[in-house]
Amino acid sequence: MSVSKLSEQLTKAGCYIEVFTTTANGIAELHVIPGERVVVDSVPVTYFKRLTKDHSHFSPALLRCLWKEVKGFDVVHIHAWWNLVSVLSCWIAIKRNVPVVISPRGTLSAYSFGNKHSLPKRIIHGWLGKGLLKKSSVHVTSEREKYAIESVISPKQIITIPNFVVLSNVVSNERRALSELKLLFFSRIEKKKGLDILLNALKSVAIPYHLTIAGDGEEDYIDNLKTISAKNGVAGHVSWIGFQAANKFEILQQHDLMILPSHDENFGNVVIESLSVGTPVLISKYVGLADYVTTNSLGWVCELDENDISIYISRIFEEKSKLNSIRQSAPDIIRSDFDETNLNEKYISMYNQITNNG
Repeated sequence: MSVSKLSEQLTKAGCYIEVFTTTANGIAELHVIPGERVVVDSVPVTYFKRLTKDHSHFSPALLRCLWKEVKGFDVVHIHAWWNLVSVLSCWIAIKRNVPVVISPRGTLSAYSFGNKHSLPKRIIHGWLGKGLLKKSSVHVTSEREKYAIESVISPKQIITIPNFVVLSNVVSNERRALSELKLLFFSRIEKKKGLDILLNALKSVAIPYHLTIAGDGEEDYIDNLKTISAKNGVAGHVSWIGFQAANKFEILQQHDLMILPSHDENFGNVVIESLSVGTPVLISKYVGLADYVTTNSLGWVCELDENDISIYISRIFEEKSKLNSIRQSAPDIIRSDFDETNLNEKYISMYNQITNNG
């Protein structure tokens, strides 16, 4: 979402953007014609067939086209890392003397290095990645992501600019009298997101509450989480509603508190989406927007610990005035800080800086 929104906004500002990507659509393939340039929301996009169906996304056709056309561009902006499209595209751009900026999207933290596929990552990093990253600029979306990256790599420079986030057009910031705290977890369901910690925390929560879980993930992992909630005696307080898209903002608005207890999060779009409709947040200190939430008094930041989370939930229920205050103030703060025109100027300034340095 952030990548497409960035491309659309830069196009509106008069920049020429082209997107090269693969036909990957999860484990399936997009129903598009590979190698044919099409216009998607005013942005030229070419989808290339991939040979591998896993996270590596190896696409010789994309790499051949990039090698041929890359000299016609001022900057190559690569999103994410740890796949063959990203790493080899970076190598091609550097080899062809075109400046590169990489937005890791959470893939270059110490947590990412040791989380999934750690051995292949270390092999790629030692063989090719480390040298490429030293010759590239890196774009991060939060100060926390910047510190995390500085602990593992040494790029040419690191530039911090928040994500573009699609915001709701409708805001209802009415005051609420709470008889039950309506909690919401809205994210992909995977170990990184800390949902198991939240479910363990609920067994110690004595105040009236109900947790809605909106998201999908691997069936076996979700079944394991449901077992945890049953074992903790909280299953009756939990609703699993699956993946939500079109009605995202409606669901966010219907709840009193959005909780994101992630182990590692470079930014956290859902935090901004939630605040844009006035719903306060409780997030772990490992979410990139933790400092932003604290500085602007838009919610609460907790340790990644079930006892700390349960204490916060109980305390927040008693702080009804603060919940209502955030509900009224948050939408205006978010619309000011994430104004599209201002963000556009920051991204264009970044590209100019990278081009001049290059």
